[in-house]
Amino acid sequence: MTSATGSHPIVIEHLTKRYGENTVVDDLSFTVQPGRVTGFLGPNGSGKSTTMKMMLGLASADRGRVTVSGRNYRDLDNPAHTVGAMIESDAFHPGRSGRNHLRILADATGIPQRRVAEVLGEVGLSHAADRQVGAYSLGMRQRLGLAAALLGEPPVLILDEPGNGLDPEGIRTLRDRLRAQSGRGGTVLVSSHLLAEVEHLADDVVVINEGRIVAQGPLAELQQAATLVRTDNRDRLCRVLEDAGATIEHHDSDGVVVRDIQIDEIGEQAFAAGIVLHELSPQAGSLEELFLNWTNTRIGQEVDAS
Repeated sequence: MTSATGSHPIVIEHLTKRYGENTVVDDLSFTVQPGRVTGFLGPNGSGKSTTMKMMLGLASADRGRVTVSGRNYRDLDNPAHTVGAMIESDAFHPGRSGRNHLRILADATGIPQRRVAEVLGEVGLSHAADRQVGAYSLGMRQRLGLAAALLGEPPVLILDEPGNGLDPEGIRTLRDRLRAQSGRGGTVLVSSHLLAEVEHLADDVVVINEGRIVAQGPLAELQQAATLVRTDNRDRLCRVLEDAGATIEHHDSDGVVVRDIQIDEIGEQAFAAGIVLHELSPQAGSLEELFLNWTNTRIGQEVDAS
């Protein structure tokens, strides 16, 4: 079982990547902290996979850098023993067995062969270890990809859509495995479209859209970054708060959900305008609701709860 030793933050500084005139990653800066699971979220085409490839030296940055424990991935003494990665879901020879795939990886990276059987058991693939990968289901290929990431017992995991194709049991096993990794001080970055699962898994989230960060911070704090306000003078209050930079969502006949402005400032703005408030309370939202709000209406505006 992986034993995280030391502190291994992933630090992304002003990372930028262009393909021709198209900027796919635009000045990203954030830190993936040890001892926490960070969800890396964004719509299709937002730049997540490109960012993760740059973390692993699979794509070069036009500007900025990524370090693990202060070093570039390529400069690590033994990358496979420090960073476990799962980026491509089909990076297997279809005629090779799952066991042999892992044996080859172990040989290439100096990992003891005993780890092959251990990780096959960890991901629930022992029963299919000697089948050809070409006969694997999508979920089984995902399990094999996770086994490859865990092979070197790395303290850092970078996983792109690891839950894709997994059944409920597999998703729960993955969640428990990643939570255990962070609980031992490991650093875990997970990209996923399974927002309900990320909500159960992640301590922090970084959300990007069109290559730029639109929200980041502890998930629990971001979920409280909205306020329910009730008043008999709703339309006037909306105008006042929008002038102050707030985003307004209509809730019901006398209530609105207010974002992008702190709860105390809402009260101050209402008082200054002579508007009586009947309710002013924090409003928690689901990650799905927040994600749609961030990616649809906050392009170019970063929400930071860190």
